[in-house]
Amino acid sequence: MSSFIISTDSTCDLPYEFIKENDVLIQPLQYTTGDQIFHDGPTTDLKKFYDNMRSGVTYKTNASNPVDVSNSFRPFLEKGIDILHIAFSSGLSCSYANTQLAVNDLSEEFPERKIVSVDSLAASMGQGLIVYYACKLKREGASFDEIADWVRENALHTCHQFTVDDLKYLMRGGRVSKVSWLLGTLINIKPVLHVDDEGHLIPLAKVRGRKKSLISLVDNMEQSIGSYRDKNEIVLISHADCLEDAQFVGNLVTERFGITNIVYNYINTVIGSHSGPGTVALFFLGDKR
Repeated sequence: MSSFIISTDSTCDLPYEFIKENDVLIQPLQYTTGDQIFHDGPTTDLKKFYDNMRSGVTYKTNASNPVDVSNSFRPFLEKGIDILHIAFSSGLSCSYANTQLAVNDLSEEFPERKIVSVDSLAASMGQGLIVYYACKLKREGASFDEIADWVRENALHTCHQFTVDDLKYLMRGGRVSKVSWLLGTLINIKPVLHVDDEGHLIPLAKVRGRKKSLISLVDNMEQSIGSYRDKNEIVLISHADCLEDAQFVGNLVTERFGITNIVYNYINTVIGSHSGPGTVALFFLGDKR
């Protein structure tokens, strides 16, 4: 059996320690401000990034580049190592399409190698949750094809629930209108959103007040988890520099579901540029998104 590695985009938001321990290959997306270009990744100073946003710095983001992906994959293929890539949602970025361009070219160059890119239809630690289970299967001895099949079959069981603290960032990205932003800010409305079966960002509800919006994440988990209630060995929670709020959500998850294995980490620059400081996101396995 040939050896293989698992690759994913920097948008997975998994802790650097996990990435390192499991030899996950990260494809960095880019974020820019002015004429400065930065690469997103597990070692990015996200505290500084969100402090910059609070002080008024605005960022734009770029998808992964096919040439960069090819250059990242090629050294492994030359060593006879196959690659399974778990991509950032095609509903939110063209990174999956760009990676597929690289895969197509490399498959012609290395016809004896297995190079597969699977659309996770997920973002942040939702994508990370899929990578987590893929790595677990790999450690347990599952084959390349078995893991790829698991990802395809279970991607839509990866549930995303999140809320933002300030509507202006969603307004800038066209997710809410300027009128909705002004009115929502005036009456302290906090939107609750999720990622749907096509990997798109979809509003679920509008809640008045920060605490209620955080509680609603766990309320929605109650509605989505279904038969997976006793199957979640881990829950992931990402945040945009608001760990205490993330832990508040985690404590509710433990109280309601008895799940104590909860991992917290920052939301990456690419997603954080559009959702803003104060975003909290909850990820788990469930019957439906």
